[in-house]
Amino acid sequence: MGNSNTRLFITTVTLIAALGGLLFGFDVAVVSGIILPVKTQYQLTASQEGWFVSCALLGCIAGVAFSGTLSDRIGRKKVLALAAFLFLISAIGFAVSTAWSLLIFFRLLAGMGVGVASNISPLYISELAPASRRGRLVTFYQLAITIGILVAYCSNLAIQRHSAAAGDTAGGWLHWLFVTEYWRGMFLVGVIPAAAFFALLAIVPESPRWLARFGRQSEALEVLEKINPDKEEAAAELQAILAVSADASNGGLRALLQPPLRHLLVMACVLTAFSQFSGINAVIYYGPTILRASGVVANDTLLYQVMLGAANMLFTFVAIWKVDSLGRRPLYLAGSICAAAALTLTGIFFLLQINGWPLLIPITFFLLFFAFSLGPLKFVIATEIFPTPVRGLALSVCILVMWVSDWLLNLLFPIMREGMGIAATFFLFAGCCLFSFFYAKKYLFETKGQSLENITMKEKTIIHH
Repeated sequence: MGNSNTRLFITTVTLIAALGGLLFGFDVAVVSGIILPVKTQYQLTASQEGWFVSCALLGCIAGVAFSGTLSDRIGRKKVLALAAFLFLISAIGFAVSTAWSLLIFFRLLAGMGVGVASNISPLYISELAPASRRGRLVTFYQLAITIGILVAYCSNLAIQRHSAAAGDTAGGWLHWLFVTEYWRGMFLVGVIPAAAFFALLAIVPESPRWLARFGRQSEALEVLEKINPDKEEAAAELQAILAVSADASNGGLRALLQPPLRHLLVMACVLTAFSQFSGINAVIYYGPTILRASGVVANDTLLYQVMLGAANMLFTFVAIWKVDSLGRRPLYLAGSICAAAALTLTGIFFLLQINGWPLLIPITFFLLFFAFSLGPLKFVIATEIFPTPVRGLALSVCILVMWVSDWLLNLLFPIMREGMGIAATFFLFAGCCLFSFFYAKKYLFETKGQSLENITMKEKTIIHH
């Protein structure tokens, strides 16, 4: 297979796996347009509204909890197919269900799909990617999340405007889905990428590292030769994979909690948690509320949301462009310190009551710095530093930390905003980014251009040093 065919194969497989990230982003963001009409139609109490929004998180946690171990047992590809199936069923079921209990059930299923995809998609990409391009290809997953968020914002806006323009004209079930109860149509749009993801998974191979671990060496070599056209290099890589698998054959939680893996797990979890404590979801989800409170016209907040979603997506290309040339560590350090500065500036704007659209300037700069460092690199780092027998489980723990951190942030942000004030809240977010900078400066080591097996062999030396 020539180099052009090799690149085409790797790119195709990466884009298909990254659809899990697109569905992740879509599912998380689409609910922003659904909350108000559902609350009105079902006359929800405050506690019911909170349950409706947060129940998906329980599904996420459940999806993360079982997907890592399951993927270590039955393979990455089959678990990705499970995620696609969960997305597909939940989108259809939520759109057509009228009973409140069924809406909650399908929200839980959707959350479970998000949890599985957030865990296995980046794991699968990292195990297929060549060392020289692994950072860039795993970052495609973060890009897909931002695209999913933007698609949800745009489709929500389009469906809402279509419903308003259509008025009370008579119609059938499509009218019911996209006009009368248009929030159903907002969720139903997710059927399109979910069905594409499920169908396209048929053409992607299983992870060669998973195949090698379970004695399917000829199949593993076949996949490695598609990734690396030099048969001798592919065979040497297979031998390296087998050597590392044999050295770390006692996988599982017990192995993960022993040095040096325990130290790696702590590092990955800290970087993941403080990525979320930077306040990114407060900006994404509460952004319209923040701008309304500072004087922006309420009708402009949907446009603001689309603009933030577009900025978040576009700035992720910086990470794709530079992660394999500059490396993980320099990008993380530069991005985290600059994000702290942007958040500090945002707090100063609030403190000086510089309200309205000028607030977009520091917030947009924060998104820029987050999108090439704290956002994508947590996935890149967590998928690289663990050996194959525990990689799925370790990533599950990291992603679980991500969702719990998200939950804490979303729970505490309104309380902090009212109790501390919005300026002090953004100063606290800046402090979290500053902590990330100093922590990464001390503990984060560079992994660019190295095979997963070489990283594993060097870890003990790096950690003890």
